Amino acid sequence: MERPQETDGEAEGLFGVAELVAASAPAGAREGRAFRDGPEAARLLRVAEIHTEPGAAASWRGRQIIARFPGARVVETGSHWRIPHLHGNEGNVEHWVRVKRETLVLGERSSLSVRPNGRSADWIAPGLSNGCAMACAYCYVPRRKGFANPITVFTNVERVLAAIGRHIAATGPKKEPNQCDERAWVYDVGENGDCAVDDLISDNTADLVRAFRRWPTAKASFATKFVNPDLLRLDPRGRTRIRFSLMPPDDSRLLDIRTSPVPARLEAAGDFLDAGYEVHFNLSPVVVRPGWRKAWGELLRMMDDVLPRRVKEQAAAEIIMLTHNEDLHGVNLGWHPRAEDVLWQPDLQQPKRSQNGALNVRYRTPVKHEAVESLTGMIAERTPWLRVRYAF
Repeated sequence: MERPQETDGEAEGLFGVAELVAASAPAGAREGRAFRDGPEAARLLRVAEIHTEPGAAASWRGRQIIARFPGARVVETGSHWRIPHLHGNEGNVEHWVRVKRETLVLGERSSLSVRPNGRSADWIAPGLSNGCAMACAYCYVPRRKGFANPITVFTNVERVLAAIGRHIAATGPKKEPNQCDERAWVYDVGENGDCAVDDLISDNTADLVRAFRRWPTAKASFATKFVNPDLLRLDPRGRTRIRFSLMPPDDSRLLDIRTSPVPARLEAAGDFLDAGYEVHFNLSPVVVRPGWRKAWGELLRMMDDVLPRRVKEQAAAEIIMLTHNEDLHGVNLGWHPRAEDVLWQPDLQQPKRSQNGALNVRYRTPVKHEAVESLTGMIAERTPWLRVRYAF
């Protein structure tokens, strides 16, 4: 397979971005037996159909992905956002999980802007995916996609990395510490997807990790609910923060569909730290339901028992209360109504306009305040080593 060629000079000479992507190994060609070539990955992703924009299919990364799934039917589409029989088909709700397992979308990212954040990160970088093969019942991403939410992979990797590189260069060194990081500007690279799952499909995540280890004033960050051992091979050199999302195991079994079990995420933390990642945790989402305090207390006890001292010494956490959405509530009733028994609680919730303009529901202010106070109190008592970066 031919290596990619520069077409517009945009990435040329910029932090070695073009050379970095060109040097990526073809998908599946990693040393030894790759996790993404094994049975667990196959259970999560058994791609039978690939919808692709023409430019994405013709790109170096697009050709890698199509070659990785040789049995998949390739269907050309004009836009990765507008696939009527996929996103606009209400009948897909009853096949919610099957679509995630069997369907993939390839597109080219048009927006390359970097947005300020200040919560999970200093900045939200343009991501290389949208959607996920997992099926968390509370996920905010499907709210914009309608009745199906498979992974959309963006193939114009060089343009995305070049845009991030330009922003890092223009921003310069961080002069004052903040809750995101004391020294580095933190860029969330997985706002609308899960980078650990994306790595089962292509080398997009590997390219991000390799790029950030060349940028001494910046650090990549992404949250995940999936333990992918292949990421241990990427040598991030402390420039990527992985945030393992956690909730009580009983809640996870009900709401975190197709994810790695919570104990497995905790057990992996030491390995990822030893591999060169910074390891933080998302206590997310916190779902207020009968017995929730006891369940979170047991999770904190599990964290204290399982996590090695070296992880605790550098760990920090975010607390994120549940945000829900009426349209997603309707979708969930079509494929996983049991989840709505705990997610949809009108007596406890109120409308909330999100930063992107969506009308969601969040816990009423007194409910949220009491829950945050209760959880932070438990953390101070049971896991005093766990610094809470913010609660939202």
